[in-house]
Amino acid sequence: MARPDTHPFERLTPDFILSAMDEVGLCSDGRLLPLNSYENRVYQVGMEQADPLIVKFYRPGRWTLAALQEEQQFVAELAAAELPVIAPLNIEGISLFNHGGFHFAIYPRQGGHWPELNQVADREQVGRLLGRMHLIGQRHPFEFRQCLSVQGWAGEARRYLLDQDWIPQHLLAVYRSVSRDLIQLMHDQWDAVHPLRLLRLHGDCHLGNLLWQDTSGLHFVDFDDCLTGPAIQDLWMLLSGTSVERAQQLRELLSGYTQFADFDYSELILIETLRALRLMHYAAWLARRWDDPAFPRAFPWFAEPKFWEQHVLDLREQMSAIQEPALEL
Repeated sequence: MARPDTHPFERLTPDFILSAMDEVGLCSDGRLLPLNSYENRVYQVGMEQADPLIVKFYRPGRWTLAALQEEQQFVAELAAAELPVIAPLNIEGISLFNHGGFHFAIYPRQGGHWPELNQVADREQVGRLLGRMHLIGQRHPFEFRQCLSVQGWAGEARRYLLDQDWIPQHLLAVYRSVSRDLIQLMHDQWDAVHPLRLLRLHGDCHLGNLLWQDTSGLHFVDFDDCLTGPAIQDLWMLLSGTSVERAQQLRELLSGYTQFADFDYSELILIETLRALRLMHYAAWLARRWDDPAFPRAFPWFAEPKFWEQHVLDLREQMSAIQEPALEL
């Protein structure tokens, strides 16, 4: 839990950022605005006689160069199919750059706000767009991106938290037991969907990664977590409310989705397993990022015993949720 005195992101000074823009032939007017991002660092950069641009510096060491290129290739493939995605700028055939050891990409600025998706037509529209996205995602597999799995997300999260002594001593025994039993239950559910169809996905498709603009409509943003997984991974995070409300929302999403792509309804039993995977993965994500000064500032509660007490309770609740019947459509 100790943190080093410096972090690589501290090298991202205004001079460094402007130098990176100059290196690719873009003349900034010197205006910089940090945008809300924890995993990477994102800035709005003012340009001379042009609209501001968005530059994203990737977290060093998280992805290989091949994985970053594969993300951009996927987004480019979606954009070529006229899907509403925010693709990086291509400058002389290059869209992924390197400056001072940092990989970075540059995007057009796209204003907008989170959609509410409180209308049937809105959910059907998102469903159609996801169906088109998944139809493209089925064409060929990722080679270098992650593949969503119980072991890769939950098992590795558990191992890391235990190995790095993140679990308070008074919760250690119960965490070991509950997390072990939950992971076994998740494995059983995962194996029950056979064969499980895997495809290229957005991977982190929640309302915060959808952008609505009154003039241009809906856009998908932030493919930083694109991965290989089952189709339901890009649907379940758009659901909220009671089980009845979530079932209705999913029916409407799938009404649009199935106009373009087939959906395996046996994947519905994975929704609570995917929620549990995200829960465990999120805790380990925070722990792995604790050396980044932005994380203790933004998530001070994470290092408190109260968080871990609630985390164990959440894992127990997910065990019960997984054993409930799947949403009935």
